[in-house]
Amino acid sequence: MDAARRVGYPVVMKIVSPDILHKSDVGGIRLNLGDDDAVRANYVSLMQDIATKKPEAHLEGVLIEAMAPKGQEVIVGMRRDQNFGPLMMFGLGGIYVELFGDVAFRVAPLTRQDAADMIHQTRAGRLLTGFRGMPEADVDAVVDAILRLSKLALDFPQIEEIEINPLLVLPKGKGALALDGRVILQA
Repeated sequence: MDAARRVGYPVVMKIVSPDILHKSDVGGIRLNLGDDDAVRANYVSLMQDIATKKPEAHLEGVLIEAMAPKGQEVIVGMRRDQNFGPLMMFGLGGIYVELFGDVAFRVAPLTRQDAADMIHQTRAGRLLTGFRGMPEADVDAVVDAILRLSKLALDFPQIEEIEINPLLVLPKGKGALALDGRVILQA
């Protein structure tokens, strides 16, 4: 409860385990917890869900974070290809990345125009530009995130893979927030 009070309600609770890649698949995320009672009850149910759905997982604990504002979820990342080097990725994020497979790729290094083109060649790009009356999202923040990952991949060849999913894109001028991510280093 102390962590939730320090962060300030409402909060998000996430399982921390190196054995659980997709937390939502095993019930490892609880959203919009508004008070101590909700945190307590959801901790118990989260642990029960993990024990049922992924009993072999090594659990390191739970992470308590501030509930993020509303925005569009995208994925940005990099996979190192043996032939081409760092291959940058952008697409619909959260649970939708695997459902729709709406992803664009480019070989690093990237220019601002390359990153913008990646965004605009996807359905996610249409969502970010204010589809059907939705507010325009901060596309510049996504371009910046892609370019920073591209530079990181070039500067650190020992990184095999980076994934930020979801990257929550806020309204235009408000930036973006990395809500979850992973980095895989060469063995």
